[in-house]
Amino acid sequence: MDQAIYLITLIGTALVLFAAFSSLVAFRFGAPLLLIFLGIGLAAGTDGLGLDFDNASLAFFVGSLALAVILFDSGFGTSFASFRSASAPAIVLATLGVVITTGVLGLATHYAAGFDWLESFLLGSAVASTDAAAVFFLLRVGNISVRDRVRSTLEVESGSNDPMAIFLTLSLVSLIDSGRVLEPGALAGEVALGFLQQMVLGLAVGFIGGYMIVRLVMRLSLEQGLLPIFVLALSLLVFALSGAIGGSGFLAVYVAGMVAGNARMRSTGMLKRFQDGVTWLAQIIMFLVLGLFATPSQFGDILLPALFIGLFLIFVARPIAVTICLAPFRFTKAETAFISWVGLRGAVSILLALLPIMDGVEGGRAIFNIVFIVVLISLVLQGWSIRPVARRLGMVVPPRIGPVDKVELELPGSAHHELLAYRVVAGSPVERGERIPRWARPSLVVRDGRSMAYQYAGRLMAGDRVYIFVPGRYPRLLDRLFASPTEVDPEDAEFFGAFAVDPKRPMSDIEAAYALGLSEEDQALTIADFVRMKLGGRAEYGDRVPLGSIELIVRDVDEDGQITSIGLSVEPPAHPPQVPVFISVGEALSRLWDMIQRWRGRRNAPVGEAGEGAKE
Repeated sequence: MDQAIYLITLIGTALVLFAAFSSLVAFRFGAPLLLIFLGIGLAAGTDGLGLDFDNASLAFFVGSLALAVILFDSGFGTSFASFRSASAPAIVLATLGVVITTGVLGLATHYAAGFDWLESFLLGSAVASTDAAAVFFLLRVGNISVRDRVRSTLEVESGSNDPMAIFLTLSLVSLIDSGRVLEPGALAGEVALGFLQQMVLGLAVGFIGGYMIVRLVMRLSLEQGLLPIFVLALSLLVFALSGAIGGSGFLAVYVAGMVAGNARMRSTGMLKRFQDGVTWLAQIIMFLVLGLFATPSQFGDILLPALFIGLFLIFVARPIAVTICLAPFRFTKAETAFISWVGLRGAVSILLALLPIMDGVEGGRAIFNIVFIVVLISLVLQGWSIRPVARRLGMVVPPRIGPVDKVELELPGSAHHELLAYRVVAGSPVERGERIPRWARPSLVVRDGRSMAYQYAGRLMAGDRVYIFVPGRYPRLLDRLFASPTEVDPEDAEFFGAFAVDPKRPMSDIEAAYALGLSEEDQALTIADFVRMKLGGRAEYGDRVPLGSIELIVRDVDEDGQITSIGLSVEPPAHPPQVPVFISVGEALSRLWDMIQRWRGRRNAPVGEAGEGAKE
């Protein structure tokens, strides 16, 4: 028994270490790191090194706990401002989008894989939700800088679409297992009521749990080493409690993380650093366990239908669902296409595919194998191409500031203040002589190993370490002063236009210079108000407003959403990005309609004109 414990520990730690080491290779070649973790699990499994792991219940338990940890950290890093800007489209995608994807993919699965109707829709529901771990990892860790509203929509969708997918999967498994036959109306009613229960209870437990986490952290004087463990345990308690009373544990823990992350708690910096490490460990363990459970030698029998289902999901089902759900909102074709493309499938789909096996559903293993292959296709095809697709669609925006070397220090009794330690980097604004604002209180400068008071340090130099005591709401403004110069991509050199214009000036100045034919009402507005009106009432960093021969570009927005800087491009105006037909249903239908119109025009044209057109 003792030898078995050591052997299991040796193998487990070796796999985790190898997965962590593989991150160097993944970042070097741009490979999706989650795919690497999954591949290591496959390589170590039955058909690889021979580790026999066939416990579906244990895999589901480990994966669920790991996903709860990941979702809490994801919510912790989501601001309320981002959630508000994207909540409506994201929630529509997380509910109606999951149902549409399930229905469209279920139809295709029935005819492609030969499953009966309930099993086809079961497979569709298992892969209907996007994966929070994959989306957050590829967008945040991958440093893909896209427009805030698009990023927030993807992140909020991936964090909140699990309840619908889980409930659809559980309902269909229960129906198959019981052998009941329900009328479509009765089935829809059961699904709707069950989903509302999961959603309402999950939201309620999440908000209450997040509030309690904040209050306990603020009131209890725990040791610094125990505090992050205490918060992690409370987040798992929220997850378990919500699930035990019939709510969505995944939604509850995501909401609790968002509430806690947006509160002004003490030790927030330390909690973030701890959660970063725990989240990495959770992702490694989750994908290794799911990879170990899979048996690649069984993939051959269902490979062709699985490939068809995976490609159909990426190129047809997901674009249809996204196009329908985002139609009422002000998203451009390019933004809709990008949101469609970043519909990454991952651990959630594999976890849901374990449920048929756990309930003994006939054909459950085949469903699991198909879902596993679909996830592999998604991570390879979509995960590897997010950056080039974002560039093709014009989604990439230059970083607002460069990297910042900063450490947040916790002070007893300073819940609403922070002590920040910045290292001055060459080329930063403070190194070039820009002064630190009055509201900040720099107290100490460490230079070449010697400490000195700030007022006697003189001009700051590269390599200095500056300690500043600030109110909690201002660190973002200081970050800009201490940030290193941004690395401007040659393609983005003219992103913000030839020169800047004062957003407080009236639009009549723009009309006088470029004769755009604006109405008197438009000319009476300030440039900032005009741009905000054209953008539907809310402007974001990098937004563009084409006006005839010029283009106005939002260069910067403050924390209250007010435009503080606008650029003007005159030569040439940016052309709208070309959306590939294969990731946009709207673009495909538009092209098809154009072809029909041209065909009808040729058919109805006089014989002579048609002949001349043919000759040309």
